[in-house]
Amino acid sequence: MRDYYVSALVVFALAGLSDGLDGFIARYFNQRTVLGAYLDPIADKLLIISAYVSLAVIKIIPPWIAVIVTTRDVIILLGIAVFSITGISIEIKPSLVSKCTTVAQLGTVVFILFNPTVSDASLIKYCIYWLTAGLSIVSGFHYIYKGMNILQNISPNNQKI
Repeated sequence: MRDYYVSALVVFALAGLSDGLDGFIARYFNQRTVLGAYLDPIADKLLIISAYVSLAVIKIIPPWIAVIVTTRDVIILLGIAVFSITGISIEIKPSLVSKCTTVAQLGTVVFILFNPTVSDASLIKYCIYWLTAGLSIVSGFHYIYKGMNILQNISPNNQKI
């Protein structure tokens, strides 16, 4: 069974590294595109959602953490879709809290895949879950707040979210 976790960790790490490399190459060679600005965060969200849902389904993580993480990411994706459908042009720029949230979410998956048999009663596991959940909730509300501000101050110019 341990081999499956190692394989999952390798696939997850490769997906994360390829995403990071893609972003680095785009910035380094100034090859950023509007399409890439939309697709990159969507790919990030799908990677995280699939990891959390998969780990919850096989009962490696509690469902509540998967629900919190998934809900935050779905809210962000829906917000992007609403802006796109309504023709409101936004620049997708992650905030510091969002970056910290992503690090916590990815770190939680890596920790779990490295240590799948750590007891659910483990203090470190408990702290990691709550840190990730807390950051996900704060970040989700932060994006809702920013989105509502954009909607209240609609102008034809680009908005940063």
